[in-house]
Amino acid sequence: MANAPVRVRFCPSPTGNPHVGLVRTALFNWAFARHHGGTLVFRIEDTDAARDSEESYDQLLDSMRWLGFDWDEGPEVGGPHAPYRQSQRMDLYKDVAEKLLAGGYAYHCYCTTEELDARRDAARAAGKPSGYDGHCRELTAEQIATYENEGRTSIVRFRMPDEALTFTDLVRGELTFQPDNVPDYGIVRANGAPLYTLVNPVDDALMEITHVLRGEDLLSSTPRQIALYKALIELGIAKDIPAFGHLPYVMGEGNKKLSKRDPQASLNLYRERGFVPEGLLNYLSLLGWSISEDRDIFSVEEMVAAFDIKDVNANPARFDLKKCEHINAEHIRRMDVKAFTEACGPWLKAPFAPWAPESFDADRFAAIAPHAQTRVTVLSDITANVDFLFLDAPVEDEASWNKAMKEGSDALLVTARANLIDAEWNADALKNAILTAGEEHGLKLGKAQAPVRVAVTGRTIGLPLFESLEILGREKTIARIDAALAKLSA
Repeated sequence: MANAPVRVRFCPSPTGNPHVGLVRTALFNWAFARHHGGTLVFRIEDTDAARDSEESYDQLLDSMRWLGFDWDEGPEVGGPHAPYRQSQRMDLYKDVAEKLLAGGYAYHCYCTTEELDARRDAARAAGKPSGYDGHCRELTAEQIATYENEGRTSIVRFRMPDEALTFTDLVRGELTFQPDNVPDYGIVRANGAPLYTLVNPVDDALMEITHVLRGEDLLSSTPRQIALYKALIELGIAKDIPAFGHLPYVMGEGNKKLSKRDPQASLNLYRERGFVPEGLLNYLSLLGWSISEDRDIFSVEEMVAAFDIKDVNANPARFDLKKCEHINAEHIRRMDVKAFTEACGPWLKAPFAPWAPESFDADRFAAIAPHAQTRVTVLSDITANVDFLFLDAPVEDEASWNKAMKEGSDALLVTARANLIDAEWNADALKNAILTAGEEHGLKLGKAQAPVRVAVTGRTIGLPLFESLEILGREKTIARIDAALAKLSA
C-alpha cells in the first residue's frame, strides 16, 4: 500500500444543497490527489431513495465544476470501476453480503426494535455498554426456524472481532478501540437494502482506494470498516486496507458543529453572493490546514503544491465569515481586470440590477471596473457600487442625505457646480474644482466632497468620487447637483 499510486474518493449523497464542510472534504481529497499525481474518484452515494434527488445530484456536479474540481473517475467521466452511482451497484452489494454470510463473517439478526431497546436500557442501568449484545450471534438452526415461523424478519449484522483494534490515523496518530465499544453492526436492512456501513467500504475496496480522507464525525465507524476490510481481503474482494485520515470538525456559532441548517453552511449562499471559487477555496483550506504560519492568501495551485494530509490539524476549526469575506476580497483584487469585468456580468442585469437593460453602458462599466475591483468584497457588491451610472437618478437614501447635507451644503454645491462647469473633465481637474469650492467655504476636501457625492451617487460611501464623475459625464453630474439644490431649497 505504501508505494501504491494514490487513489482517493469524494463520495457525497445527493441530498439538499452542498455544505461548505462537504466542500472542504472535497478540496482536501482533490488537493491530496493532485499533489501526489494520483486519482480522484467522484462517487455518488445515492442508496437512500427517500432523501436523494436528481436535482441535488445535478447540483453536486454543477458545484464541483464551479469550484474548479476535476475528477479522474466518476459521473460524466466514466472509468474502470463504473458505475459510480451506488444505486446502480446493488447487485455487487448483494453478492458481497452473501459471501460474508457464507464465510461466517456476518449473520442474520432477528431481534425486534422493542427487544433491542429493552436490552439497551438494562445495560445502561447496569452501567454496561449499551451497544448490540450479540444476542443472535450463535443461533442454532432450531432457534432460527422458530424465529422465522413466528414471521420475524432479520437484518444482516457483521461479526466484529473480540479483540482491540488499533490503526494509525493520518491526522490523529495511533488510535485504539476496545471491542466493548464497537459491537456487531447492521450491514443489510430487513428489506434487503444494503446500508452505508456495507456499501461505502465495499466500494472503496472494489475501487482500490488507498486513502480515505473524511470528516471526524465518521471516526467511530472506522474500526468497523477496518474489520470489514480484513474480511473482504480474506474473501479475495479487497486487496488492502486504506489509510484513514479524519478531518477536524468545522464549527459554527456557539462552539457547535456547523450543520446544514446553519445559514452560512450552504455553498449556494456563497455563489449567490458572488464569492469567487479561488477565494472560497483559499478560506476553506485554512479550516484545519495552513500553507505557513504567517500566510493566509494563496492560490489553489500553491495549495496543491504544498498540501500534505499529515499537516492537517486535528483540532476543530471555526468558520469565520468575516475572514472568509476578507480573503475573497483579496482574490478579487488579484483578478485580471477583464476577468473581473466578465465575472460581474450576472449582477449587472435582472434580477439584480435596478436599472433598465437599455440603460446599461458597457464602456462606462469597463471604465469604472478597475476602481470597483478595489472596493468590492463579493461580486454582488458591484450592483450598488455602479448603479449611479445607469439609473436616471441616484438612489434615494435618506440616511446618507441627512448625514451629508449639513447647513451650508447648498452654498457649497452652488460653488462646486460653477467650478465643475468650467473644469476640464478629468479626475484631477474635477478634484481641484471641488477642493477649491471647499476652500472658499472653509472646508477640507473630505467635507467638501460629501454633499457632491450624495447629490450625484445617492450614497456617502462608494467608488473614488472624481473618477466616478469623470465617467458619469458633465451633463449628468450637473443635472444631479441641480436636483439636489432644488431638494435643499424645498
